[in-house]
Amino acid sequence: MEIVGLGVDLAEVSRVRHLLARDADRFRRRCFTDDEWAYGQRFSDPSERLAARFAGKEAVMKSMFTGWRRIPWTDVEITGGGPPRVNVYRKAAQRAEMLGIADFKITITHTGNTALVFVVSVGAHKDGRT
Repeated sequence: MEIVGLGVDLAEVSRVRHLLARDADRFRRRCFTDDEWAYGQRFSDPSERLAARFAGKEAVMKSMFTGWRRIPWTDVEITGGGPPRVNVYRKAAQRAEMLGIADFKITITHTGNTALVFVVSVGAHKDGRT
């Protein structure tokens, strides 16, 4: 396994809660996939889980040496309901392929106040394993 890049991000749950209260539909369309949104809605207060997904997207982009101005938020998906995984689509998938990224290793932790995500983007072994 070759480490291609690292990314970390911290999101404030209160900021996500504010964005949800202000215009949840706009925030949803701009930043989350349908599966991410559905996962967050399984909880009475989705803010913690959505903050974690938001931070995860930023950490993934950092691990690919880019940011949200070049990759749409919805091109990166952070799964929920078990060990988190990263799915990349469209521009994010193109960027990952260009960099030789075969997989992303991700860890998430969150409290009522903050969500912290750490991502390692890894390349494939010469025999194709990650």
